[in-house]
Amino acid sequence: MRSIWNGSISFGLVSIPVKLYSGSEDRKLDLDMLDRRDTGRIRYKRVNEDTGKEVEWKDIVKGFKQEDGYVVLEKEDFEKANMKKSKTIDIEEFIDEEAVADVLFKKPYFLEPQKDGKKSYNLLRDALKKTEKLGVATFVMRQKEHLSLVGVYKNALVLHVIRFADEIRDPGDLKLSKTKVTKKEVDMAVSLIDQYTTDFDFKKYKDIYNDQLMKIINSKATGKKAKVEEFESKPTPAKDLMSQLKASLEKKKKGKAS
Repeated sequence: MRSIWNGSISFGLVSIPVKLYSGSEDRKLDLDMLDRRDTGRIRYKRVNEDTGKEVEWKDIVKGFKQEDGYVVLEKEDFEKANMKKSKTIDIEEFIDEEAVADVLFKKPYFLEPQKDGKKSYNLLRDALKKTEKLGVATFVMRQKEHLSLVGVYKNALVLHVIRFADEIRDPGDLKLSKTKVTKKEVDMAVSLIDQYTTDFDFKKYKDIYNDQLMKIINSKATGKKAKVEEFESKPTPAKDLMSQLKASLEKKKKGKAS
């Protein structure tokens, strides 16, 4: 793995030099954009809108637009905006693991100790394990400040980038139904949830979409038509809710018995 950020993680006066690695990977197929008429590949060009000429990456900078033109920003300017946060994952407080809403999570990263940080790294890891707490931290990466939670996963410190409060939209804007459900229907749904409740094992969940898409690609490459399983999702009518709940319970019970 290749580190994407080097710096330190701190709690109190303890500072731990670490490297940051992406803790997940995108399994999306790499598809090119083509011209339908001759399958020629579509290319993007970085073009100066004044001259119409292509611009090399080494000549591209970022700028902030003002009334009288642009203020050009160099790499050092982004680091100077907050030198500490550009180099330090600063744990500001600790919270209980169950206090975090899942909607906040965005992406996990693994933290690895550098040469002089091995003991202090293990200290933070073991303390988080024992207390079942998460560290709330902020840091800057790729010219953006991130709010994050630091915890433990398989004996390694893991940093979860989470969303700031102003990045979460208000669900109050949704057109939610006020249709009432009966106590009997709720009790039946609770029974169904209980029947389906297990210990979570994420290894049993596989991303099969890419595999299925690859089969279609391979079939098309050989001139064959891929076999596609037809599926149509139909909403359950309100009048059939109880019967469908009962049928679901019976199906689950038979599955356990077999």
